[in-house]
Amino acid sequence: MSNTFKTIAKFQYSTEAQIIKGRLESEGIPVFLSDNLTIDTDPLVSHAIGGVKLKVYVEDALRAQHILSTIEKYSVDDAGNAIICPNCNSKHIEMFTTITDFKSFISFLAGFLFGTLPFYAKNKYKCQDCNTEFNIK
Repeated sequence: MSNTFKTIAKFQYSTEAQIIKGRLESEGIPVFLSDNLTIDTDPLVSHAIGGVKLKVYVEDALRAQHILSTIEKYSVDDAGNAIICPNCNSKHIEMFTTITDFKSFISFLAGFLFGTLPFYAKNKYKCQDCNTEFNIK
């Protein structure tokens, strides 16, 4: 095995990277994470440093990328069913956090001022096909 690595994926948080790392290691692929400790210490720098990098040996990269492509990346409900866009019926839905009301704004400000994560955030869903934003009841 060579000592040359290839970054095959980047994640905003280390928890996402750890899940994928476990899946690849279960397939016998050695995986290395970089910048995960920095982001665990201060999650607000994730975008600034390019997220957590998931790296594998160059000779394992093709097989690892194939395994990554088989993992579903879109949102599911509590029962594990795919969330469907109310506008176009697509299943390519991603969850994101918004600051749209007064309570989430105050939470964001408190987190920013005191160096903590916000304790209240509102989640919405966005269709990757038609860009419709919606809530789930």
